[in-house]
Amino acid sequence: MYHFTPAPALLGGLLIGLAISLVLLTHGRAAGISGLWAGVLRPSSDRGFRIWFFAGLIGTGLLMRAFLPQAFGEGPTAPLGLTVAAGLLVGYGTRLGGGCTSGHGVCGNSRLELRSIVATVTFMLTGALAVFAWRALS
Repeated sequence: MYHFTPAPALLGGLLIGLAISLVLLTHGRAAGISGLWAGVLRPSSDRGFRIWFFAGLIGTGLLMRAFLPQAFGEGPTAPLGLTVAAGLLVGYGTRLGGGCTSGHGVCGNSRLELRSIVATVTFMLTGALAVFAWRALS
């Protein structure tokens, strides 16, 4: 590992667990990003909650960038076309797989849902293979 920081990682995991628990308790649904985003794009009964959820995600990121910029890495950048293509493929995959990593990996696995466990294993293996292929071709 590069610069493993166990205390912030543990705190981040606890905050994610608390956040998904609060969404489940207050709204009776999983806090899966792709499912929430789909409800922002089409009419839904809880569209206001979904919009504020994303406003909170984006606003928190902007605040962190302004007040704690060292929390963001200086990772490699990809060409814009490749980034757009990757984003479209991820979006297609989340619709095909019935959810995203946050919905399956965090929410579904914590409820021991078999489809989420299978989906998470698939995400992880596909991601590892993609990184391996990218590094081999670069």
